[in-house]
Parts: sequence; C-alpha cells; structure tokens
Amino acid sequence: MTVRGKKTVRDLRRGSRSALLRRLYFDGPLSRQELGVITGLSAGSISNVTGELLADGLIEECGSVESDGGRPRILLQVAAGRARLVGVDVGETQVRVALFDLARTELAASDRPLSDCGHDVDHVVELILSGLAEVLERTGTDPATVLGVGIGVPGIVDQGDPAPDGLGIVVHSQTVGWEGVPLGRLLRAGTDLPLFVDNGAKTLGQAEMWFGAGRGVRHAVIALFGSGVGACVIADGVRFRGATSSAGEWGHTKVHVGGRRCRCGARGCLEAYVGAEALVERWGAAPPDGGEKAGLAALLAAAEAGEPAATGLLAEAAEYLGAAIADLVNLFNPERIVIGGWAGLLLGPRLLPAIRAAATEYALRFPREQTSIVLGMLGPEAVTVGAATLPLTDFLDSGGEFPRRAEPRAREVRATPA
Repeated sequence: MTVRGKKTVRDLRRGSRSALLRRLYFDGPLSRQELGVITGLSAGSISNVTGELLADGLIEECGSVESDGGRPRILLQVAAGRARLVGVDVGETQVRVALFDLARTELAASDRPLSDCGHDVDHVVELILSGLAEVLERTGTDPATVLGVGIGVPGIVDQGDPAPDGLGIVVHSQTVGWEGVPLGRLLRAGTDLPLFVDNGAKTLGQAEMWFGAGRGVRHAVIALFGSGVGACVIADGVRFRGATSSAGEWGHTKVHVGGRRCRCGARGCLEAYVGAEALVERWGAAPPDGGEKAGLAALLAAAEAGEPAATGLLAEAAEYLGAAIADLVNLFNPERIVIGGWAGLLLGPRLLPAIRAAATEYALRFPREQTSIVLGMLGPEAVTVGAATLPLTDFLDSGGEFPRRAEPRAREVRATPA
C-alpha cells in the first residue's frame, strides 16, 4: 500500500523529466552540465533522464559549445515537431482555430466569422469543431500527435468536479448570453481530443507571461482590451482565480456610478466606456457594416487627423483606463501591467502616454513608482497562443506523457515558467 503523501519512484522520475523538459523548453538549448546546475539534479540523473527523453523523441541534440579544456558540450533542445497543439479563441466576431508545433510555430489557422446567430452555443461549437477538422486535414496531422485543444472563451469557466472527457466544464458569460453552458459536454460529442477551457483574458495573460511582455516578473496584471475588457492577475507567479474562477473581471468594475449601461446589464462598468464596442457606438461614425475593428480604426484615423470629437473621446478613454489601472496598482501592487488585445494594441501607441499619466495621477505614489505599464508583445492573436499553452502545460507537468484520448485534465496553469 502506498503511504499518502509519499512520492513513489514513478513520481520522482516524472518530476525529473518535467524539470528538464521545462528548462529546455523555456531556456534551451542547454548542455547537460547547464541542466545540472539549473535543476540541481545529479550528473547521473541528468544522464539517465536526458537519455530517456532522447529515446522518446521529445528532445534532440542541436550542436555543441566549447568547454574549458575538455570536449565540446552537446546542446539539447525540445523537439518542436514531436507533438502538436491546438489553440482556439472564441472572440467577439469570429472563432479562430490554430495548430502549432511545440515551438509555437503556427502551422495552419482557420478564421470563421460568427454569423447572424452570434454566440449561439450550437453555432460556436460547430465553428470550433469544423475549424479543428480543417487545420488537421490541411496539415495532414495525425490526431495521435495532438496534445490537446485549448480554448479561450468570454466569461467565467467552471472546471467542475474532476470528470472524464471534460464533461464538467461549464461556462457562464452574461455578455454573450451564456448561462451555465456545458461546453465540455457539447464539444466532447464531436472530438475525442483532450479539452482544456479557460477565460480568454487568462489565456492572453498566460501567453504574455510565458513568451511576451510579462517574462521575468512574478507579480503582474495582463489586461485584455478588445470588444470587451478583462484581466489576468498574476500573484507570485500564479494566476489568481478567486473562489469560482471569476477573478479578473476587471471590465465590470465600476468607473461611474449610475453611468452607461454595460453589455452585462449593469451600469457604469469600465467596459461600457473603453471597450471597442462602446467606443465605436459612442463615436457614432463607424463605416457601414465595417465591424468594430474597422470602426475603431476609423476613430483612430479621425483622431490622428485632429477631429475634435474623436480626440476628445480617446482622451476620455485614456483617462478612464489610467484610473482603472491605478486601481489595479493600488489593489495588487504588480511589478508590471501589460495592455494587450487587438484594440489595446491598435490604440496603445497613441494612448499609452496619457494612460501612464492618468495612472500616476490616480494611484498611490509608492506602488505606482514600482509598476511599469507596457504594451503586449504577442500581437492580436495572443489569446489563441495562450489557449494552446493549456495542453502544453499539462504535457510539461507530466514529464512529456502524451494524454489518453477523450480524457481531458482540467488543472491550474503556472503563469511563470519556473
């Protein structure tokens, strides 16, 4: 009988494999000697584990470096082609499905606009499944090499009790009319690949922390600024989720008591003043049938041309954002605040100086002095990349085990590589 809390030989082996895979993934290429220094594992353990990983095809040799007086040291890296990852962004106007290798190289993508059905649940599920089938077929990918499908969605994701096949995953999103949607069960009817679902802002935060503007810090807030507004709070390297995984609904904090009506039904939400949908609506001069992206681009162009209504609206939006960021500074004391999302990256170059100034005006001086406010580095598709990190995390934590089909494992994701 196994004593509870006591690690078995299998646990120790998996932990060593995970430690080496993580270091090679985030810091590679590295030599065996460097791995020993970084991980603290013995030379014998390093030799045994790297031998296993090489035999499994999970890592590969990739050259050598000169050593001090000895033979050249062989460099190792994760084998990018050994497995595939799928990331899905259920956005405001489309569903994007992308297939990546382990190096995050995008191999194929399917962008499927939402029809007049909008976020009708059956419609969204159909777009996800058809997009998944498309990217696998176009690349000739063997489903057995796919580690899983990560999905970023609007709203709150309840992972439910541990259940086979992702049947416990339920989504609550007032802004798109989803109340207790059993997304895991609906998707499971169309695929046997492992499923991982999380809030889109949190997947954006995951991507920026691992590969973008959040790297190197342990306390951060990554803000998603698109049609709606959300945030991913990182506390000591771990995403802060709250009691029911709803932490980070920053867009529904109040900036004006009794103010504008928000999509969520309440009044005075930040999203009602700085979300792309709200800005385009308030400007009232969007191109006909051009959509929010075209409307926001036109608003920006008008501001650049000096049109008073456009410049005034963006100046007000920058002040609201700066004040709301000051609240984040005062509440969470982050080292860095990253502004991402397609709207944030579109408007950021113009608004960032004013946002920083407003944050300085409204925040407490000492914590504000310790906080940098920067733009995201991964572009407008960062939610998709972040969604793909959900199955990737499971893979790295398991020491490189390929998951069994139709048995997703919903689990917490580390926000920092270490």
